[in-house]
Amino acid sequence: MTVAKVLVVGGGITGTVAAIALAQRGVQVTLIEKSPKYFGVGHGITIQGNALKALRQIGVADQVLAKGVPFNSVSIRHADGHELTNARTALTGGHDLPSAMGTLRSELQTILVEKVHETGVTLRLGLSVSGIDEKSDNVDAIFSDGTRETFDLIVAADGIRSHTRTLIGITETPAPSGMGIWRVVTSRTPEMDTAAVYYHGPSYKAGYAPISPTQCYAYILTGPGGSREEGWSDSETVRKLAQGYHGDWDYLRDSITEATFANFSPIEWLLVEGPWHKGRVIAIGDAVHACPPLVAQGAAMCAEDAVLLADYVTRHGDLGQLLTEFEARRKPRVKMVLDASLRMAEWEINPDTLGADPGSLMVQTLANLAAPA
Repeated sequence: MTVAKVLVVGGGITGTVAAIALAQRGVQVTLIEKSPKYFGVGHGITIQGNALKALRQIGVADQVLAKGVPFNSVSIRHADGHELTNARTALTGGHDLPSAMGTLRSELQTILVEKVHETGVTLRLGLSVSGIDEKSDNVDAIFSDGTRETFDLIVAADGIRSHTRTLIGITETPAPSGMGIWRVVTSRTPEMDTAAVYYHGPSYKAGYAPISPTQCYAYILTGPGGSREEGWSDSETVRKLAQGYHGDWDYLRDSITEATFANFSPIEWLLVEGPWHKGRVIAIGDAVHACPPLVAQGAAMCAEDAVLLADYVTRHGDLGQLLTEFEARRKPRVKMVLDASLRMAEWEINPDTLGADPGSLMVQTLANLAAPA
């Protein structure tokens, strides 16, 4: 085995899946997370079949499926509520897994954290990496508390604003997509049992996905400023933006109160086209390829990175060569997803563009992802 002791930086999806996958292969893993508390938080999330496939490889897919709502199609609708088409989406994880599912991020994260503890990973909270000291046959991590420790490999999984990425000289930074997204978690009707996307409304796009028997995750895409008026609360802003959408959105709009969890964030993207590794440090997941959520492949690309990296670095061979081979395998796939996401964003911002068909591009991209990761 090429590596026996690994540091994983970042406790999100990428970091937890990587830590679990490495530990299951007999690696001694330390996982650090800068937050002093470690628990699942956040809004809803769509988990595509290829993400479920990666989660099955670490033994948690059944638990995740039990906490959400699976579906195999997306309803593409006009803003007035009528259905334009119902598109069956590719089984990107294989025929024994749904094409997608909706759940709460907190449910997914809680399952992953429990698996981290079960696999014997050393978890250290409130800690980050402030420096790296590369040596010939190992690497020292200098921690934010002033301590240092020696590892065979450091995996930077600390997200789109990764500090660890900068420590190995990667200079790319996140870029704006021209969009922002409002997200809410609210109630749903029993009939809202699959994902739906609404076009031709006053905002760029709106949609929802079921996440439990009674709840859904709903969103509205706007400009990067969020279209918020002075004095409006988050929930009031979403309700006002939703006035241009009907059908199920009439129910959703009425269900949103000041107690509803709602938040806004600009949508950014990142692609590091040069090496993702230097010496015995490699960045993966959103730290090197963060894509807008238009194809809902963020979690999938991160989880695929994590399980494949664990496979590569526990093979016999030269570590540098193995890391290079891993990158060569991953880059075309993540670039395809990112290119499609950015094209969809461009089309949704400029819907009169000749040939613009974001719905079809989304379905085609998912079909391409049915190929092995």
